[in-house]
Amino acid sequence: GINAEYGDFEEVEYEDEEDEVFAAKCKNIPKTLTPYGNAKTMNMNSLVLTNIQNSNYFKYQLYELHTYHQVIEEITRKVKHLEPWEKGSRKTAGQTGMCGGVRGVGAGGVVSSAYCLLYKLFTLKLTRNQVNSMINHKHSYVRGLAFLYLRCGDEVHPTPQYVLGLAGPVS
Repeated sequence: GINAEYGDFEEVEYEDEEDEVFAAKCKNIPKTLTPYGNAKTMNMNSLVLTNIQNSNYFKYQLYELHTYHQVIEEITRKVKHLEPWEKGSRKTAGQTGMCGGVRGVGAGGVVSSAYCLLYKLFTLKLTRNQVNSMINHKHSYVRGLAFLYLRCGDEVHPTPQYVLGLAGPVS
């Protein structure tokens, strides 16, 4: 169950051997995930981050969301893709190489709701149980944002083995 006052999760009893193996793998993983690199930027590209912080969506709508569950609900309602920029909002004419077209780092545009919500999750400082819950969520974009969260901001072991150990069997 959830302790609403503190947002902590109680211990879970596991029903089968596979779940017990998963619990054993997670035993040494800290309850709170610690960011690595730059704790203020979540190691995001500076242009993406600036556009997130200046977006009306982040400043006004996401500012009103204060809990993990509110943000998850917003993800299920708002996110339509996991790209950093909204389709057609970037001006890439004249750019070449890695700055053109698909990389998402050359010229700005309208930052996506997914990346605004990713940064919002970062500001909430998710626990291991919350990330695990996202990884096993039925909504594919919630799962995708969980993996982006681990990729961008998890200090412990952002390796494929760690992420798969944290996720357990993903359905």
